[in-house]
Amino acid sequence: MVDMDMKLSRRTLIRTMAGAGGGLLLGFRIPGALAAAVAPKPWTTPTGGEEINAWLAIDVDGTVTIRVPHTEQGQGALTSVSMMVAEELDVPWDSVQAVFADMNRHVNEGEEYIVTTTHGSQLVRHQHPHIMQAGASARERLKAAAARAWGVDRSEVAAKQGMLSARGRSAAYAEFAGAAAGIELDREPAIKPPGEWWLLGRPMPRRDAPAKADGSAHFTIDTRLEGMVYAAVKSCPVPWGGLRSYDFDAVRDRPGVIAAIEFKAVEGRTSTSDMQNGVAVVADTWYRAKTALDLMPIEWNYGAAGNVSNATQAAHARRLLEEPGEVSNEVGGDARGMIAASERTLEAEYHRPWETHARMEPINATVSVTDARVDVWSPAQNQAAPLAVVAEHLGRDTRDVFVHTGFLGGAFGGNGGGSTAVTRQAAEISRQIGRPVQVIWTREEDIMQDKQRPPVHTRLAAALGDNGLPEAFFSRAVWFNHGGVESIGPATADYSISTMPYLVPNRRHERHNVAAHIPTATHRAPGANQNGFIIEQFVDEMALAGDWDPLEWRLKMTQGLERWQRVLLKLKEVSGFTTDLPTGEGMGVAVVEDHGSICGACATVSVSRSGQLSV
Repeated sequence: MVDMDMKLSRRTLIRTMAGAGGGLLLGFRIPGALAAAVAPKPWTTPTGGEEINAWLAIDVDGTVTIRVPHTEQGQGALTSVSMMVAEELDVPWDSVQAVFADMNRHVNEGEEYIVTTTHGSQLVRHQHPHIMQAGASARERLKAAAARAWGVDRSEVAAKQGMLSARGRSAAYAEFAGAAAGIELDREPAIKPPGEWWLLGRPMPRRDAPAKADGSAHFTIDTRLEGMVYAAVKSCPVPWGGLRSYDFDAVRDRPGVIAAIEFKAVEGRTSTSDMQNGVAVVADTWYRAKTALDLMPIEWNYGAAGNVSNATQAAHARRLLEEPGEVSNEVGGDARGMIAASERTLEAEYHRPWETHARMEPINATVSVTDARVDVWSPAQNQAAPLAVVAEHLGRDTRDVFVHTGFLGGAFGGNGGGSTAVTRQAAEISRQIGRPVQVIWTREEDIMQDKQRPPVHTRLAAALGDNGLPEAFFSRAVWFNHGGVESIGPATADYSISTMPYLVPNRRHERHNVAAHIPTATHRAPGANQNGFIIEQFVDEMALAGDWDPLEWRLKMTQGLERWQRVLLKLKEVSGFTTDLPTGEGMGVAVVEDHGSICGACATVSVSRSGQLSV
């Protein structure tokens, strides 16, 4: 059994109602800050049932519905949540469906869903106990309802694949869904340990695949509303720069052009969700809006940040690589002193550049502002964020703002503040012109305004002992990062290096976090996707210098670390790794940990006489 340190009371865990449709509707939550009860919110199931704080519904037709508070950006949110519920509830895979959760309810009724962000590989790791607990609780209530009707003990009732059975009798879950809604258990069940899983861990068809294959999937950019207009925007090419002037008269009479809207930044507000200085052209089609915007004369004031270039940043980084930084990790004795005194040393420098997220779906937002309500479609990785941003920008009560979640055409960490910035722009335009508006950024605007993955300049050094293995190791990283509340944690600067598993007895890791002149954000695996390459490349250099097989070096330097050993040995087994290869051929190996997962890879590379590489 899995120890669930959640201290869930029966009353907190479940609020039920046997509605007209006879469905079981189950709410699950975490205690503490969310102890207050949440008022009922009508929700009609396919057969007319209604909910009271319902997140999980078992309808009379056997359909199991769960609301997912995370966005689906290709990472499998709808599929994984469906699998977790089906695992505990023990129902046929095809009977479970997932729908996007109501963010208006989340924001206004005590943040019921706890975690709504979709980043950092958090969904399954953080939410699975709560989602699976709901499935387990519903299963046991169904068993209790059947036991009561059949006059047997609940322990005698089996629940499997949507069917209840005991002493020769059987019934579908749906038959007892209404009765189960009124049952409270003396003790909530623990969720299954992994050894008892029948579904989790198996490859299953993606829930979103059919809709994406047949074109019916609704991405936010697909939104179409009656009376909707379109806007193309330009903000200062240098973030937080100024708008000197624009000449709308030059394009006012072009076909379809409706208006020009100026955006004004608020002094001191430099979050990526805040308004940049810029201008939009509104028209009856997006192409007409973009064409007019491109033809409209605009002058910018780039400010001091306009003088920053790759060359000036690289020069700054080189200076800092010569200066002591913040110590992020230190083990053993004076690593730098040992390296300086050694006759057998290695040193290398690595540079990873700025990198944009460049998602497939262009940055966009659609907002409709009326006196009664505000409706929002935004491809944000946290769907609660655009609701809060729009309410704040318009001065509206959050209860009046409704976010409609669609699929995301990629994000990779970039659809955080940037997506709420374009949503703020759409809200401002809709407020001024009194019509629904869809704002779409061009690719150029996306690249210029994107929250870039920061560049990192890293110096590594090591001293080798008589056995060819490192006795001392030193690293220093220079990392350019936008400050403020959206600052990426400083540990990201040398993550995978300062946290490396290799058991060098003397290590010192330093880092400099430098204020960046443009917005920054993680890009997929924070830190690991930059520094994993850096440390593994240097490991190969150390192995070569010490006359070690690179895979055997890694095995030697992770002795006693069971998980690392298992990954490396499995990699050796499945790849047939060897250094005994013909001239012009070689095998490479790398292993990196991120978010608790250890990944190993091996590649065979050959070089032809003409220099052509083949992997």
